[in-house]
Amino acid sequence: MESKPTAYYKTPIGTAKIIGDEDGIIAVTVLDNEIETSKNVPNCLKECIQQLDEYFKGTRTTFNLKLNPQGTSFQKKVWKELLNVPFGKTRTYLEQTKKIGDPKAIRAVASANGKNPIWIVIPCHRIIGTNGSLTGYAGGLWRKKWLLEHENGSKQQSLF
Repeated sequence: MESKPTAYYKTPIGTAKIIGDEDGIIAVTVLDNEIETSKNVPNCLKECIQQLDEYFKGTRTTFNLKLNPQGTSFQKKVWKELLNVPFGKTRTYLEQTKKIGDPKAIRAVASANGKNPIWIVIPCHRIIGTNGSLTGYAGGLWRKKWLLEHENGSKQQSLF
């Protein structure tokens, strides 16, 4: 695979690695190790960094980016449905499965969520267990908890 334009952006919960080109954002992943924030950001990634910055500052609740995630048609269907989960809201895996029209595919939907290549922008962090638990999150459950609290604006004492 040829090298795609890449940039790094420091968030309050880790460094985001952003990959994309003129066809859209391919991936936003969170890294556990510190990487220097990009100085010369490729033009095709500037808007993504701007919108992530606004999200973390609390001034953006929706993203308006051209997305180009790479995956199977089923994964893309699941990721597209994730975009319908509103800021500050959660949905269970079962609800998510019903939304894509296949209530028996809960494991496949959970697996596709786990392979979501575009962190935060495609909000898989908003999907929770049927019992309200913060189940599985590729970025780590502490990040999922942080993101949900950030979106709820709750500075109250944590229940978890």
